[in-house]
Amino acid sequence: MQRMNPGAVAPKAYQAVMGLEKYVQSNVDRTVLELVKLRASMINGCAYCVDMHSRDALAEGESSRRLFAVAAWRESPFFDERERAALALTDAVTRLGEHGVPDDVWDAAAKVWSEKELADLVIAIATINVWNRIGVTMQLEPPAQA
Repeated sequence: MQRMNPGAVAPKAYQAVMGLEKYVQSNVDRTVLELVKLRASMINGCAYCVDMHSRDALAEGESSRRLFAVAAWRESPFFDERERAALALTDAVTRLGEHGVPDDVWDAAAKVWSEKELADLVIAIATINVWNRIGVTMQLEPPAQA
């Protein structure tokens, strides 16, 4: 059962996060954005977001085969170099450890993404991590019917 509705309790904070969401939706490639959102949500165990972003990606024409493969993207042949770099960066930023994002992960991303694209990608990864932390903390559940 959902603990609270943070949008109702702290609407200004919720709108601030929505501002980030609107920014990334306008500035990050939609296919990559949904892959990043799905991957971070899987890592964070946010069932609500995994469900939502899987459905969103399918509605935008993404294949179910590629969506299932996000869980094992390193071993999957279905992603191009830019998508792989985005997924690796998502893993590193989402699992941010004591030493931060490894140089090899950053360098691989910087090789295939422009500086602006990379900045937007980092903001997108940070934003989905905020949403995941809200969703998991508030115990949001996917709708029974989609």
